[in-house]
Amino acid sequence: QVQLVESGGGLVQPGGSLRLSCVASGVTLDEYAIGWFRQAPGKAREAVSCLTPYGDTYIADSVKGRFAVSRDNAKNTVYLQMNSLKVEDTAVYYCNFGTSWGQGTQVTVSS
Repeated sequence: QVQLVESGGGLVQPGGSLRLSCVASGVTLDEYAIGWFRQAPGKAREAVSCLTPYGDTYIADSVKGRFAVSRDNAKNTVYLQMNSLKVEDTAVYYCNFGTSWGQGTQVTVSS
């Protein structure tokens, strides 16, 4: 059974940074593509990034140049480094593998 647990969210001022973590069990992350999604209040869930087993990455245009995704195989963890955060980045962030989703971690960007 696949379990994904996100952490690292919080309240940050505009321009600040956060690093989200997604720890997996039941799946070896370096063998599959792992995605990060976010959902803001009243909006649809949207893709933020994807990391393939080969190291290829997809970053949404809205966060390109500010967000980066990486993986620590020894910890079976995928990270989302978020820099230069904007108010519009406020959302619940989820990691995803296939049909499995974590519980999400809240990111709030506010002054």
